[in-house]
Amino acid sequence: MPEVCVLIDRRNERCPDTWVKFPWEKEQGPEDAVVRLLSFLGENPRRAGLLDTPRRVVKALSEMTAGYKQDAATYLRRTFPDRADEMVVVRGIRFTSLCEHHLMPFYGRASVGYVPRDEVVGLSKIPRAFQVFAQRLQVQERLTEEVAEAIETSLNPKGVGVVVIARHECMACRGARQPDAEMVTSALRGAMKDDVRARAEFLRLAGITQG
Repeated sequence: MPEVCVLIDRRNERCPDTWVKFPWEKEQGPEDAVVRLLSFLGENPRRAGLLDTPRRVVKALSEMTAGYKQDAATYLRRTFPDRADEMVVVRGIRFTSLCEHHLMPFYGRASVGYVPRDEVVGLSKIPRAFQVFAQRLQVQERLTEEVAEAIETSLNPKGVGVVVIARHECMACRGARQPDAEMVTSALRGAMKDDVRARAEFLRLAGITQG
């Protein structure tokens, strides 16, 4: 039988923030994986233009996945008592996330709306909470649902709506090669789902429908 190579989890169980170091590796850390990838692509990791690439790649990926170390609830706890009971919508939220299937970016804009009960959340907190989930390895469908769930859990509103429109580089520069194609996802909860008029109002304010 052919030899079977098994990819192991290199995180140290006793100290999760460190990596197991193999004897043949000069450096300890995820930069080693980038060096191997460059070699696989046919490049020379030692040439001048690539010497610092492993460090840069790890730094960029760490920045783009900073949401793993954040909690969206910390932003959504900043609320103010208010008797407002009309729909609140924040639209034009720009984001970039990483597709978990190819580690390639997808980016676009989002609209988040809710119908408050007895309090409203600070304006900037909704985009900040959205970015927490966007800065993780994602698929657009899950990103949309996670934002809706966080708003619903933290604010207990009468209704929640989230619409995300994005372009995916994994489909733009490879595979189907459709750079202009956009994916639209939505998550509706409470009144936004059950009340036809509330749903129509949110989708209109989010720019999905006209009227």
